[in-house]
Amino acid sequence: MTDLILIVEDETRLAELLGEYLRAAGYRTAHLADGAGVIDWVRAEQPDLLLLDLMLPGRDGLSLCRELRGFSALPIIMTTARVEEIDRLLGLELGADDYICKPYSPREVVARVKAVLRRQRPEPPTPPQTAALQLHPEQLRVRAGEREITLSAVEFALLQTLASAPGRIFSRAQLMARIYPDSRIVSDRTIDSHIKKLRRRLAELHPQGELIQSVYGVGYRYEDHAA
Repeated sequence: MTDLILIVEDETRLAELLGEYLRAAGYRTAHLADGAGVIDWVRAEQPDLLLLDLMLPGRDGLSLCRELRGFSALPIIMTTARVEEIDRLLGLELGADDYICKPYSPREVVARVKAVLRRQRPEPPTPPQTAALQLHPEQLRVRAGEREITLSAVEFALLQTLASAPGRIFSRAQLMARIYPDSRIVSDRTIDSHIKKLRRRLAELHPQGELIQSVYGVGYRYEDHAA
């Protein structure tokens, strides 16, 4: 049976548009315009993924996400109309699998849905790929197949953090806290500079594409099989 996507969105025209794109991609969809009935609907219908708006009548997306995570591993993609809200959501670490800021392209939403569902399900064994990195913290070395590079301590800490949760978005503040545990004051652009250098080094191991991807206005994430 095809996957069922529950769209919880109070903007009816937007929900209808998303539904059209998702159905064209082969998914079944359902729509709720109010947060009050979400928990009961999820328990009864067992959807495969939830597209959950942050600001809803009846009940907000934050409290819904908290309660859902108390009893379900249902994949959740949260949406919000404000970029600054995403940093707050990341800080709260509510357990959502991805975050999208409005206005967004319906095609991007479909791509995110596919990516989250793919990460949730074990895939059949495949031959080793060049994107699979082996990290050796003691030597600050990274291997991919027969190739190997040595990173600086900061670069290695960044890579280790991002690679520990493929697909998860890390804000600049979260990355800064990991690589500078002494809470020194540094600019957000310091992280961008380190990421730029790290990407350049990783290209020596994986020239086919970037393993560390930018999420505009939010931060960075690591993808296992970037093409």
